[in-house]
Amino acid sequence: MHSLHDLPAPAKLNLFLHVTGRRPDGYHLLQSAFALIDWCDTLHIERRAGGCLSREDLGAPLPADDLTLRAARALQAATGCTQGAHIAIEKRIPAQAGMGGGSSDAATALLALNRLWQLGLDGAALAHIGLQLGADVPFFLFGRHAWAEGVGEKLQAIHLPPTRFVVLKPPAGLDTAQIFRSPELRRNTKPAIVRAFAASPLAFGKNDLQPVAERLNPQVTQGIQLLQSAGLNARMTGSGSAVFAPLHQERQSGLITPPQGWLMKECSSLAAHPLAGWAAGKISG
Repeated sequence: MHSLHDLPAPAKLNLFLHVTGRRPDGYHLLQSAFALIDWCDTLHIERRAGGCLSREDLGAPLPADDLTLRAARALQAATGCTQGAHIAIEKRIPAQAGMGGGSSDAATALLALNRLWQLGLDGAALAHIGLQLGADVPFFLFGRHAWAEGVGEKLQAIHLPPTRFVVLKPPAGLDTAQIFRSPELRRNTKPAIVRAFAASPLAFGKNDLQPVAERLNPQVTQGIQLLQSAGLNARMTGSGSAVFAPLHQERQSGLITPPQGWLMKECSSLAAHPLAGWAAGKISG
């Protein structure tokens, strides 16, 4: 096997996101429910000899040293693998949106290179490498909707009904570090239990980052108000500027006219990551 093409890297939505505390090392303790959706980047990976790694942007341009290259280097370092790869990315998930696009690309790269380089790593080993790249990477390797705790690495599978969402992304993004540095960020939300979430998964909790985000980027407020004007229950996802709402009837998003330069997309939840099963062994928190 010399290449793998049309590899999906799906986005995620945080159905809620609570900040429950802070570790001594400064990392924030979170609770969240991650939902996989069918807004995807696409990767094409070719095996190269000699350990050389390269990347080609087929969609929106990426930073010179993006997470897929860092993932490939981390996989080489962890295994002593001397093979290389050329990674081409069709980027569709917007940056700084809170949808995990970069982390999902990294997870898909890890899954694909594990197969292409015939390394045989199981899910737990890949998740250990993924966590060093970013807190969201283990979720995409986990491959299912998940209840997340810790810094996002402790994962438990959850069931979600098949759901349509409308996602709205303003032109301006948000810097994750700036939100978490804010003295105005609430860090003491009482821990929740999965059972309470499961009783009403699409309306549970809130996003504790949203008040700070709205002060940093008024477009977040504008997006929420646009969705609310269509009678939708809107909130921000993750630590980015994208906002979303579940759709309860067809053509509901037709009531929304986003401003010039905004992205709006109707998405469906995914029952599982399209590459679920590419790593042997269960990933556990």
